[in-house]
Amino acid sequence: MVKVSRGRCRLKILLKERRMRQIDLANKTGYSRHLISNWANNQDKMSGDVMVNIAYALDCQMEELYELIFE
Repeated sequence: MVKVSRGRCRLKILLKERRMRQIDLANKTGYSRHLISNWANNQDKMSGDVMVNIAYALDCQMEELYELIFE
């Protein structure tokens, strides 16, 4: 059986691809700049609910928000 876990957050990459700043994402989602910075800098992990909202705001799949580690 393969175990999948979250690696590093890809939020900075996704924002750059979409030519967005963290403040733009904060304004679009209502999450604070501080929280978004913590996620982008791997200081905290997003909850499932947050991942759904961020993925919707960035028009991506939830699986794209983090590197996936297969063990």
